[in-house]
Order: sequence, then C-alpha cells, then structure tokens
Amino acid sequence: MTAYSLRLHIAAFVLSGLFLSASSHAADSQAVLRAGAAAIDISPQEFPLNMPGGFNANMAESVHDPFYARAMVLDDGSTSVAMVVVDNLGASPEVLNEAKAIAAEKTGMSTANMLICSTHTHSGPPLSVSSDSAPVIAYRNLFVSGVADSIIKAHAALQPASVGAAAHPLPDEVFNRRWYLKPGKMPLNPFGELDEVKMNPGTNPDVLDRPAGPVDPDITIISVQDQRRRPLALFANYSLHYVGATPRGQLSADYFGEFARLMPSRMRGGDSFVAMMSNGTSGDINNIPFLVTRPPREPFEQIRIVAQKAADTAWMAHRKIDKHDSNVPLGMLQREITLHYRRPTDQQLADARAIVALKDEAKIANLPRLATNYARRVINAAERKEDTVTVQLQAIRIGELAVCGIPFETIAEIGLELKDRSPFPQTMVIGLANGRHGYLPTPYQHRLGGYETWLGTNHVQKDASVIIVDNLLEMLAALHEPQ
Repeated sequence: MTAYSLRLHIAAFVLSGLFLSASSHAADSQAVLRAGAAAIDISPQEFPLNMPGGFNANMAESVHDPFYARAMVLDDGSTSVAMVVVDNLGASPEVLNEAKAIAAEKTGMSTANMLICSTHTHSGPPLSVSSDSAPVIAYRNLFVSGVADSIIKAHAALQPASVGAAAHPLPDEVFNRRWYLKPGKMPLNPFGELDEVKMNPGTNPDVLDRPAGPVDPDITIISVQDQRRRPLALFANYSLHYVGATPRGQLSADYFGEFARLMPSRMRGGDSFVAMMSNGTSGDINNIPFLVTRPPREPFEQIRIVAQKAADTAWMAHRKIDKHDSNVPLGMLQREITLHYRRPTDQQLADARAIVALKDEAKIANLPRLATNYARRVINAAERKEDTVTVQLQAIRIGELAVCGIPFETIAEIGLELKDRSPFPQTMVIGLANGRHGYLPTPYQHRLGGYETWLGTNHVQKDASVIIVDNLLEMLAALHEPQ
C-alpha cells in the first residue's frame, strides 16, 4: 500500500443476479434482494443564483426544468447501499456529508455505503459550505434535505427485487474537446506559454488537426425490477459533459434530467419507476462535432436530441439483459487517499504578481487571453494554507458488474483504463462522486497542457490519476476475490 492515508470500509452483501453461473453459487445463501427508489424535487426556490459563466457573473432568475435528487437503495437484509444522482453543477464533500448524516440517522444505513454524484449540469449553481448569499443558503438547505429525503424514501420503499446490467454504445454524441492544431495556429495560453493542445478550438478545418484523446461511447445501465418483473429503477452512466444551450437566465437539469423524464415511457414503468443518468468520465468530452457544421438549434433542442438518443440506447442496453436475478454477490469498498495540492514555482508566482500589479491599460490589453484571471488563481494556489486534500474513492460490486466513484471531472482515458484493467467483465465509472475537486488529467495529458491541466483548474499533484487508478484497481481486485 502507498504512504497515502486511507480509511477502508468493506461491506459484503447479496443482490440480484448479473450473469454468474449457478455452480458458483451452490453454497450461497438464497437471500432475496430488496430495492427501493425515489425522486425528490430539489429545484431552487429563491433567486438570483450564479451559474457557471466563465469569469463573469451568469445569474439565473428562474427554473426551466426541475432539478431532482434520484436515489436507488439496495438491501439484502444485513447491508444497504444507496446510489444517488443529483441535478447539480457539483457539491463539496462537506455538503454531501450533511445529507448522508441525515439519511444515516433516519435509515440506520452507514454513510460509507452511500454514493452521491452530481450530473454537472452547467445551467445549475455549485454548492459549498462557504457560500453566504441568502438564495444560495436557502438552496443549500433545500439541497441537503432533498438529497437526504431521496435516500430515506427509497429505503422506506424497499421491496423484493431483482437486478441486471448491460451496456450499449452511443458514439454519435461524444467528442474529445482537446485538439492538436495545425502548425502556427496555437495561441498563447494565459501564462504566456504554448500548449500542445487546446480545449474547444472552434470548428475551422484550417485550424484543427486531430483530437488529443479518446472517447468512451458506452451507456452502461443497472436495471432493477420488482417481484412481478415490472421496472422499478434504472441507473445509467454516460461519459458526456453537459450539452448546454439552455434558455438564458434559467436553470436546467440538461440532458440528464430529460433522459430521466423519457425513460418511463421507454421502459413502460409505472408511477414508482425512477430513472437516473450519472456523469461518467467526461472531463475532456463534450457534444461539439468539431469538423461537422450542425444546423442552428433552438434553446434546449440539442438537449432533447441527446436525451432521446440516450434513452433509446439505454433501452437497447436493457434488451441485452438475459434475465434479472435476486441472488448475486455484492461488496463495497470506501477508501480515503491524501493528495498534495499543486504549488506554483517561484518564477510562476513572480510572473503572476507582476501581471496583477499592471496598471497600464495598453500592456494589459497585450496580455494573453485570461492572463489576469489565471494570475490570480496562481496567487491563490500559492497562498492556500493546506498542503494536502483528502479525497474519497468508492468501489461497488454487483455480481459481475463493478462501479467506481471518483470525485473529479475525470478525463475519458482514465475511465477507459479502469474498464480495461478491471477484473470484472463490466465496469461503470462515475465522475463527480462524493465531491468535486477540479479536473483529473493523466500525466501524459499534463505534458500536453491545455485548460484541464492549468494550475487553478487542476488542483492536485500531476500524478494523482495514477494514484487513484492504482487504488481503485486494488479495491476492485479485493472485491473480485471469492466471498
């Protein structure tokens, strides 16, 4: 084990079947899985609220489509596990831990058995304990109680159930946004240096060369049925950032929310059926086909298109499930690792202070784009009091399916590596799980530069992805051992 601090919680329990042979379970107890699901409206009620808008204020004044906390709870009589998806840009671990503590008190569940992930809709505000405006405080309180209530109600709705899992590709809507440019086309980055790749470089074929990384095209689903084999819950995962192009000044759950609205009709689910879409490893993936010109879209139109395709793909994945079973091994590992914050070099700090100190408007105008903004971020990184941050990793076994939870905007190749090296036939990797700590590039992508690697956008040591992958693979190997 590495020198990084960790806390390990292991819970073994039984779920419904995911393709295990009958002989491997001959000696297993025939515990019957119970499952419950719930969706709680957590749409903000007080405004204005600030949404992501680069370095300028982007205030929302109303809600276009509702935000939800959607929870699925699985229980074998001795252990319960909750998997929750919240329509939100991202929430700090402290806020999520508040919700977990309330749910644990009401249900008797362990907080270590709760995974809460944000969809990362960009038409939604962030959440942290440091926000102090009245609308944000009201939203945080509503968010915490709503997320906790989703777990509590899903737990109260537990009933005999069975489970299955499958994946189906939807490559049409995922595009790597990091590109190599043609010679002489790369602009200076905010630090006055030349990166090798650029994020969102536009769609001019005279500028673009090739993408700098892969995409993960699969939509992976966990399907839960009740005792009469009626759809009870569907938990999906897709490695696509938000779609965007929502009505100005309005909050939206983006394609994640629209997917959840469509799935009951795809699955012919009843009033109690709950579908949810989690964000995979999409830190460098978006919905822009850089070498293709799309027709103009109305606000929210592209979200509907992507959601409809995702719902169809989830339906096709569901058709691949041979059967839903109610007796499979399930386990969970939770581990905390300590990572070092990045610090600027003395020269980087001196350059940043010189930029911030400039008063000459002509000199400021000649700086690279966003130079002043990132100079402030460099100074903030130098003045940060903490040297390290502790982040939480989770791994879940559901029969022959594994689920990994990572609290970063994780780039696609990390998810693909985990899927490739996992001892399980099928692995789902969820980003922005149990917190939000910035972008997570690989050391190779750090060498290429670009937005996701800049100091102030990426906060932790450059080999953090290696440490996280190694830890998760250890956890998966432990879960894969015979129980």
